[in-house]
Order: sequence, then structure tokens, then C-alpha cells
Amino acid sequence: MLSKQNFKHLHNWEYKLSENIISITSNNSYAQALFELANEDKSLTKVEEQVVAISRLINESEEFRYLIKNPTTSIEDLTKVIETISEKNNFDNLLKRFLVFLIQKRRFFYLEKILSDFIEVCSKARGEIKAELFSAKELNETDISKIKEELSQNFGAKIQLNYKFDPSLIGGLVIKVGSTMVDNSIKNKLQQIQKQMIEA
Repeated sequence: MLSKQNFKHLHNWEYKLSENIISITSNNSYAQALFELANEDKSLTKVEEQVVAISRLINESEEFRYLIKNPTTSIEDLTKVIETISEKNNFDNLLKRFLVFLIQKRRFFYLEKILSDFIEVCSKARGEIKAELFSAKELNETDISKIKEELSQNFGAKIQLNYKFDPSLIGGLVIKVGSTMVDNSIKNKLQQIQKQMIEA
């Protein structure tokens, strides 16, 4: 049972979170609010690491993704799952309360987008540029680091690189940095040849 002091603290936290959200319909506002609260709480680095871990779980676990996206999942069930995950992974208390807050406000359906926006807000605050790397052959950490370093030199900024292995490319790489895209995959080359044959 919450004590009067803890209840007052929780109420103040929820009020502050709501106050930081400009538009209740904007997922980015939730991400910005979490960033500001974590920064003020001096737990931003820890919260960001844990947000990345949750994002990874969403991508890797069909069961967890279904739980989030299923409109019939009750608030009670979602809260229990988050409390279990938070305890198991020693989540920062701020992040745990934020996740429960999303459940109570019926915004948990948008969790994946909110977490993605939060990671992007953190990157922008560090002056980083978001980039995506796709390869037909699975790359090791050394290869990824070299590509990241080269992109950083070319764009004159820190690069926050998101890597995905995509065998459908057949061969080569696809790199997206902002609105710039470099596609030297075999799949793209085959599509270009096919297009030229159709137009000939």
C-alpha cells in the first residue's frame, strides 16, 4: 500500500509528465517527456540503454509484440508483464513508472514508436545523425564500426547506426543517412537491369 508521501510523489510525477506532453495525441511528446524527466533525474544514460533493450525485445519476441498490439489485452495483464520485466531486468524506477503510465493512458499500443522516438531524441541531443545499414552478408562488430567511422568522417558528425542483416538483398550493402541513400545491393542492380529491359 502506498504511503501518503509516496502517493503524493507519484501524483506529482504523473502531473509533471502530463505537463511535459504538449499534445496527448503525439507519440513524440511522450518520448520528449521521458527524455526531459530522465535528464532531470540524471538517469538518461541508464534509461536509454534499457529502452534499447525493450526495443530489441519487441523485435525479437513475437509473444511480447502480440501482447502490445492486441487490443483485448487488459490493463492489469499489461501492468503485470511490465512489472515482471522491470524487476527481472532491474529497470530504472522512472522508466518502469513511465511504461505503467502509458498503459494507464491506453498508449501502450504505440510503445514501439514512442521508444524509437525517444532513442532519436537522445541521439539528436548528442548531435548524432541517425543512419541505417542493411547487408546481404551478416557483418561483425569490426565491420560495422569501420562503416560507422567512415560515415562519421563523411558527414562530419556522430553517427547513430542501426544495423540489420537482410539476406533478400542477395549481395552488397544499403546505407540510409537522413534523406541520403546509397544502394549497391545486387537486388537493386537486378531491378535496374530488369527496368532497362522493360523500357528497351
